[in-house]
Amino acid sequence: MSTIAEVAERAGVSKTTVSHVINHADRVSKSLRERVHRAIDELGYAPNPQARSLRTGRTNIIAMLIPDIRNPFYPELVKTAQSELEAIGFDMLIFNTDVPGGRSQDHGREYLSQISNKRVDGLIVGDFALHGMHDALLKIDIPSVFIGHLPNQAVDSVKIDDHGGGYQMGEYLAKKGHRRIAHVTGPSFFKEAMQRAEGFEQGLHDYGVPLIEGMRYEGTYLTPSGKDAAQWLLARHAANLPSAVFFGNYLMAAGALAEFYDRGIRVPEDIAVAVFGDQPQLEYIRPKLTRVGNSPAVLARRATEMLIDRLNGTYDAEPRTEVVPCILHPFDTA
Repeated sequence: MSTIAEVAERAGVSKTTVSHVINHADRVSKSLRERVHRAIDELGYAPNPQARSLRTGRTNIIAMLIPDIRNPFYPELVKTAQSELEAIGFDMLIFNTDVPGGRSQDHGREYLSQISNKRVDGLIVGDFALHGMHDALLKIDIPSVFIGHLPNQAVDSVKIDDHGGGYQMGEYLAKKGHRRIAHVTGPSFFKEAMQRAEGFEQGLHDYGVPLIEGMRYEGTYLTPSGKDAAQWLLARHAANLPSAVFFGNYLMAAGALAEFYDRGIRVPEDIAVAVFGDQPQLEYIRPKLTRVGNSPAVLARRATEMLIDRLNGTYDAEPRTEVVPCILHPFDTA
């Protein structure tokens, strides 16, 4: 294994210059940086992360908590945040709270304890990873950013405009002429789910579409509940199906689409399907669905920027709360 001294000798510079190139590149001219990097590549030199941590007081590791690694929304968050952080020399530790046993809050507390003990430089939390435990962030003494609705504003946060996105979809379906519209919401104990639902129904109301009793179903945000919702809809309204149904997230819509197909219900000929969400996977669903939302990558990128502001000291004031607007992607099938 090569040493920093060998790199310095190969590049014809001092060990201090090599150290600056590795740790403080802005202090070194471009020509010297190129010479040092060339020597590093030729020798296959790799800096010792433990030694570097002792010198700088940083681990260059960011922890990220997510609630459900199987939900396509969260891998997209992780991928984007990891790419953004890797570009500036940080590694990531991923903690998934939804592990067997159904004790996500217990896992969340345990992971926060581990994060505190592992000396990471920062933390990014994906919304429901700390559901009902937001006050735990008040005790975290490292820069942290929360993705989602954070009621106590303990740290910086960035979230989707759930109410605004729901409203856009209600307005769109009303303007398309739909009058009998079913609505599959997320769970009522998630504020985000209820904001989407309230926005959607407000949009329908404002554009002259009355709410029809018995057309709203509370799902779980998971795929099986989308299938259950489709079965409920067919059991209650098979003789007079609504012209459209709006799902509060992508997973429930996917479950319903499978059930509709298996039961011979054509989309959109028999019923149009719309969804809240903008994951990349939706580009490959056929028939294409009208959707509203914003990419998880947008949220992850902004969360990472906010964290870097804190780490670099370029922002050191009260916690910020930012809301990302939703974008409607209409298709003639809805």
